[in-house]
Amino acid sequence: MHAPPSGLHQDAYERDSCGFGLIASLDDAPSHWLVRTAMTSLNRLTHRGAIAADGKTGDGCGLLLKKPEAFLRAVAAEAGIELGARFASGLVFLSSDAQQAGAARVALATELTRQGLEVAGWRQVPVDPSACGAEALKTRPLIEQLFVKAGPAEIDEAAFNRRLFMARRLTEKALHSDPCSTWPSLSASTIVFKGMVMPQYLAQFYPDLADPRLESSVAVFHQRFSTNTLPQWRLAHPYRYLAHNGEINTIQGNRNWATARGPLLRSALLPALQEALPLVSMSGSDSQSLDNMLEVLLMGGLDPLHAMRLLVPPAWHGLDALDPDLRAFYEYYSVHMEPWDGPAGVVLTDGRYALCTLDRNGLRPARFCITSNRVLTIASETGVWDYQPEDVVRKGKLGPGDMIALDLKTGTLLASADIDQILKTRHPYKSWLRQGVRYLESDLVDARSRPSPWIATRCRCIRRCSTSRRKSATTSSACWRRTRTKRWARWATIRPCRWLSHTVRSLYDYFRQQFAQVTNPPIDSLRESIVMSLQTQIGPECNIFVPAPEHARQIVLGSPILSQRKLRQILAIEEVTHEILDLQYEPRRACARRSCACARRRKARCARGSWCCCCRIVTWSGGAFPRTRCW
Repeated sequence: MHAPPSGLHQDAYERDSCGFGLIASLDDAPSHWLVRTAMTSLNRLTHRGAIAADGKTGDGCGLLLKKPEAFLRAVAAEAGIELGARFASGLVFLSSDAQQAGAARVALATELTRQGLEVAGWRQVPVDPSACGAEALKTRPLIEQLFVKAGPAEIDEAAFNRRLFMARRLTEKALHSDPCSTWPSLSASTIVFKGMVMPQYLAQFYPDLADPRLESSVAVFHQRFSTNTLPQWRLAHPYRYLAHNGEINTIQGNRNWATARGPLLRSALLPALQEALPLVSMSGSDSQSLDNMLEVLLMGGLDPLHAMRLLVPPAWHGLDALDPDLRAFYEYYSVHMEPWDGPAGVVLTDGRYALCTLDRNGLRPARFCITSNRVLTIASETGVWDYQPEDVVRKGKLGPGDMIALDLKTGTLLASADIDQILKTRHPYKSWLRQGVRYLESDLVDARSRPSPWIATRCRCIRRCSTSRRKSATTSSACWRRTRTKRWARWATIRPCRWLSHTVRSLYDYFRQQFAQVTNPPIDSLRESIVMSLQTQIGPECNIFVPAPEHARQIVLGSPILSQRKLRQILAIEEVTHEILDLQYEPRRACARRSCACARRRKARCARGSWCCCCRIVTWSGGAFPRTRCW
C-alpha cells in the first residue's frame, strides 16, 4: 500500500499540516443532509492540500461519521449478512494479492474469536476507480467492510469497543510484516471513509456516501497536506478518533515515552493490555501516533475531555491567576504524561462527544458557529457551507489552549471553563500535591559550601574529559584578557559532524533541537513567558489510569539544570538514595567494577519501597593513573 523506504527517507519524517472541520447536530439527530453538508465543507478545503499532475491524486481526505446504524443494517442485509442486536463495522484496507488478503482476514477473525466476538461477514465496499488519479491507482488497496457481532455475552458499547481494540491491535502485531493490511476503523460507535483522492471525488469513489439512507448526527472531515513527504492511503485522515491540523514537533520524544511507560499502564477494563505493547506507532505520521495514544487512554477508561487535556494541555505554568485546583490538576498529571507539543488543532468524536481543541500556542485557526437549525460547525476557516447570516445564533473562535465540546447524550455544549470545572473536581489534586510535592530552593550557589581548590593537574584532567581543545581555550582567554569581553563566534561551525569527527566529542554535543518542518510565526518574549516553562518534576512513573495520592509524590525544580544547592537538597531527602558513578575507570578493573555496581543496583531495586528514588551522580575523579572514559 505504500512504497518501501529508500534512501534517507524514514516514515518517522511524516508530518501533517491540513484543513479540518466538524459538523454535529446539537440534538444528536441523524440526517443525510448533515453528511452532504460535511462533503460540501470538505470540498471547500481543497486548497489546504496538494494535487498531483494527474489532477485527481491528492494528499488524502475523508470523513469520520457517528455510526449510521440503519444504513449499515440495510447494506449488510443486501450482502446476506445477519447482524445481532449489537454489532460493529470497520473499513479495512487489504493487499491486492489474494493470498495476503486472505491471511489478513483469517488473522483478524482469529483474534476476534479470542475476544469472544463473532465475525458476521465481509462486504465488498463499492468503489469507483475512475475517481482516482494515476498515482493513487498504483497503490490503491482492496477495500472491504467487516461486520462483527457482540456474541452471546451481554456487553455494553464501551466494552464491545475495548474487545475490538484488543483484537485489532493483536492482529496488527501478528501482521507487522504485511504493510498493506491496515484497519482505518473498527468500532461499534463510528465509521470512516477516506482515501488518496481529491475532496470533490470522494463521494464518487465511495458511492455509499451518496446513498440517502446514510444518516449521521456527527461528521468529522479533513483534507491532508503531507508536509515534505509523499501521500499514502493509510495516512489519510480522519483516523479512528481524530483529525489533526498541524504537526507534533516533539513526536520522537512522545513515541519514546509512550513506549517506556507502556509496561506501567494497568486498567481493570483492559486486563490484557500488556499483550498490545507497543501502544503507539513508531512510524507513520505524527497524527497517527497521537490517535494511537488517544485510543489507549479512551480504552483504559478516560473520557475524551480528560484524555485531550493530558495530551494537548493549555499553558498553565506562567499564569499566576489560574485557579489553584485547576493548576493542581495539570501539575499532578505533568509528571505522568508529557505534552504532545506543536502547533495543533484537533477535532474528534468517539460517538459520545464531538470536540475541538487547540494547543497552548494557538497557532492553528479554529472557528465555530451555531445556526438556528441547531447545528454546530467547527472548521479551520469560515464559509465551509452556505448558512445565512440571519441564521447564526452564536459564533466565535478558539484561542490558545481552548476546547469546545458537545455532549451528544445530554445535548450540552461545553466551553473551556465548563470542561475545566469538570476535570479539576474529580479528585482532590491540590490536597494530594500539598502532601506529596517538594519544591526546591533555586539559589545558584550555596553560600554555606566552600569551593574546592582546582589545582593544575585537575584542570587539565577536566579539560581532557570535556574534550575542550587547548587552542579554543587559549584563544578565548586571550580575547578576555585584551578586551574584557567574550569572544564572538561565527554563525556557522567548521567542526565536522559528531559521527564523522576523528576526535572524541562530549555526549551533550550530540543533542540538537529538531526544528519544525513548516513555517510558524516567531514566538515573542511575552508569549514565551506564558506558554514556555523549564519546570521539571522528578518522581516515580505511575499508572495514569488509577489516580492516587501516592502518585503525587514529586520533587519540583524550576529548571532541569541542577545547581549545587538543589543537588544537596535532593540528597538530603530521606527517601532519596544515591550512588556516585565515576565516568573514568581503570581498564584492568573495568569488568569487576561494573559487575559489582550492577549487583548493588539490583539489590537496591529489590529493597526499594513504593516511594523511593535512586539518584545517580555522574562525575569523574582526577586520578593519576591512565583511565578510560565511559563514552
